[in-house]
Amino acid sequence: MNIEQILTEKAKEILKKKYNVEIENFEFQATRKDFEGDITLVVFPLLRHIKGNPVKIGEELGVAFKEELDQIKDFNVIQGFLNLTFEDQYYLEFFNRIKNEEFGIKNITEDAPVIMVEYSSPNTNKPLHLGHIRNNLLGYSVAEILKATGNKVYKTQIINDRGIHICKSMVAWQKFAEKDASGNPETPETADMKGDKFVGKYYVKFDVEYKKQIAELVAQGVSEKEAEKQAPLILEAQEMLKRWEAGDQETIDLWNTMNSWVYKGFEKTYKSLGVDFDKNYYESDTYLLGRDIVEKNLEKGIFFKKDDGSIWIDLTEEGLDEKLLLRADGTAVYMTQDLGTAIQRVEDFDIDGMVYTVGNEQDYHFKVLFAILQKLGYKWAENLYHLSYGMVDLPSGRMKSREGTVVDADDLMEEMEQTAKRISSELGKLDGYTEKEKKALYKTIGMAALKYFILKVDPRKGMMFDPEESVDFQGDTGTFIQYTYARIQSIIRKADFDYDREIQEYTLDEKEKSLLKQLEVFPQTLELAAKQYSPAIVANYTYDLVRAFNSFYQNVSILGTEDQQEKIFRVQLSKKVAEVIKTAFGLLGIDVPERM
Repeated sequence: MNIEQILTEKAKEILKKKYNVEIENFEFQATRKDFEGDITLVVFPLLRHIKGNPVKIGEELGVAFKEELDQIKDFNVIQGFLNLTFEDQYYLEFFNRIKNEEFGIKNITEDAPVIMVEYSSPNTNKPLHLGHIRNNLLGYSVAEILKATGNKVYKTQIINDRGIHICKSMVAWQKFAEKDASGNPETPETADMKGDKFVGKYYVKFDVEYKKQIAELVAQGVSEKEAEKQAPLILEAQEMLKRWEAGDQETIDLWNTMNSWVYKGFEKTYKSLGVDFDKNYYESDTYLLGRDIVEKNLEKGIFFKKDDGSIWIDLTEEGLDEKLLLRADGTAVYMTQDLGTAIQRVEDFDIDGMVYTVGNEQDYHFKVLFAILQKLGYKWAENLYHLSYGMVDLPSGRMKSREGTVVDADDLMEEMEQTAKRISSELGKLDGYTEKEKKALYKTIGMAALKYFILKVDPRKGMMFDPEESVDFQGDTGTFIQYTYARIQSIIRKADFDYDREIQEYTLDEKEKSLLKQLEVFPQTLELAAKQYSPAIVANYTYDLVRAFNSFYQNVSILGTEDQQEKIFRVQLSKKVAEVIKTAFGLLGIDVPERM
């Protein structure tokens, strides 16, 4: 049991004996820095069960804790807060227990909950951009945190590979692609471009030419709204979509070819970003899945049909509204597809719950989706979660795909590497490295800066990403944390003595104690991050751990102390801190360098 569990059991016993009340839950928190103590029991909530003065109740509990628990050294009561101080031996025993184990990570048992995490889910008409980076980093990290807390996790994406947006790129390539001497249109290979960027170029080209046609029609006296409908390019795209839906082989072949270009491009980006998937779903395969479900449940009265033949569900009792599920002509909408896909995933993987990593503009959509699945009687629908996140902006402003003003993910990752190179060079941090070692380190530093800067922000908040600010060897950055990890590795390399011996009796310095207190809460931090689906909790914990280590490093001598016992313990402690940094950063998808 951890200390909170020990204190909880003892508090239950004491209150039963003294006040004849049974209380199950107690509120503990870290003691404020301006008070003496290691952990604080908040007494005020107990007043709902016990009549009396909170200070007196706190004093009585403190006396009992000190008398009956060997771990408690002293206590004090400030108003309704009981501050408890632990014996050094408690922290020493805790450290000896964890120093040689993979601390904080739970094993996945056979009966572990099975969770699917969906993230990325791009369109095949453009490359991944900065918004996709936040999506991918959040989804991947949440999956890793859920795994670390004992869940079996499957990572997936649904690729939006159908619809009018895909046809726009196809039409533009057919009409505007440059041709070689033999009349063959350019391809990603001949243009020397990644496939997703190549197709995205033609999506932008479509929009440029479409706007020209609209302007020409408006100049001829057509209203802008009508011009948008009558422009030849949009009519061609709509006609191509009809041919695709009708199964026209030539159209399907072109669709397959252009999508294959995009998938190869996505694979390169995902590899650079360090994310992966256990299974891909494709909208072209899943968009009809929900139709049968809707029609079957219409007969059961869960859905209803309007006079025009369209099928709806009434969710007004749930505080929502009426939602269309099948159009009058029988065609499906996105909601229908998402219903079918969710049910299919449960059949494929026998999962107990799902996490959807999707921007906050889709909040209402997921409220409706989850409500419908619960109305359909699926027990697992109670374990669905929308990991809703805010948008990412740059100092230069918002991004627009159709106008080609998005911040391309590949370009941003390359910029991060170059920024890391420039700042490292200016600071003279990499003297003695070979060019190959430098290049690898620039990428490691640049990706850590990018990932940490994004993941340290609460997912629900919008954010401004500043590449320059993210690569800083001081402050709350991935680079600073990496530098601290590398510093510890340097200490370990210099420790030319046997430091494996267990230290059984030791008087702790306050800086050592602060570091041990920070280490102790790592498992609870992971549990909280999993419960709240928030990598920011892990990121901010890691920064706090690093700050505690640097305060320790600056105030006590590690290798320079004459006391051999101190030297051994401090190297062991430093090594464990580095291991936890590496574990925590691994859950965020961030690498740590051995030298820096």
